[in-house]
Amino acid sequence: MRISGLEKSVNYVILSLFALFALIPLIGVIFSAVTPAAENSGAFKVPTSIDIGNFGAAWNQGHFASYMGSSVLVTVSVVVLTAVLSVLAGFAFARLDFFGSNVIFFVMLAGLMLPAEAFIIPLYFNLRSVGLSDTYAALILPQTAQSLAFGIFWMRNQFRTFPGQIIEAARLDGARDFRMLWQVIVPPSLAPIMTMCVLVAMWTWNEFLIPLVLIVSEDKRTAPLGLAFFQGEHLTDYSLLAAAGIIVALPIVILYFILQKRFISGMLGGIGTK
Repeated sequence: MRISGLEKSVNYVILSLFALFALIPLIGVIFSAVTPAAENSGAFKVPTSIDIGNFGAAWNQGHFASYMGSSVLVTVSVVVLTAVLSVLAGFAFARLDFFGSNVIFFVMLAGLMLPAEAFIIPLYFNLRSVGLSDTYAALILPQTAQSLAFGIFWMRNQFRTFPGQIIEAARLDGARDFRMLWQVIVPPSLAPIMTMCVLVAMWTWNEFLIPLVLIVSEDKRTAPLGLAFFQGEHLTDYSLLAAAGIIVALPIVILYFILQKRFISGMLGGIGTK
């Protein structure tokens, strides 16, 4: 079905308007981050002079080296655990027949509808009772469990669309389930797996409520939590606040651009190529 020139032009105009609405606030934050503090009133304004030192000042005054280290540790741990467990469980639900598989799968899907606000208080008391509150485990384990519902759902759908002829050929060659999963199915499925990893990384990096409730020690604060405390101390220092916001958001932006090709391929569906 061919698209007319007029329809294509209208599509480009609408998409350009949406892109403009999304980019203007980001451009304003960047302008604010490089504006000298004495000249910054918080309004959208092109700076007459540039002060890159705002980033260094925000980094040092906000102790973001510690906060970013905590966020990297938690995010990498959650992504690795979620990816491995989701691949294993997704393969089991998609390709293995066992008693109660459908019931267990739909029970796990309930996790997609359960917000953190619904379980954060019981979670705090449960972790405190076993001595895990104010530890990295208190951040990693709940967020892994929180991401597994989506990860299993995502990987199950991907593995169900995997060509059955290839799986049957691998079985005829004597490949057991574990070997077939990691050597036959996973390599051509890297695009959807990487898409899942990017999404889980974004959610974990931006998580605020769980660190706020479960973490007390300053050295274990994650970047978004540290940014909130930094904002409370510099309410009117717009240059430092904008610079700190860019510092916190930059790792995820870089991650997306590095994995952009695989992310888009995975979102469009189907089995990606290596």
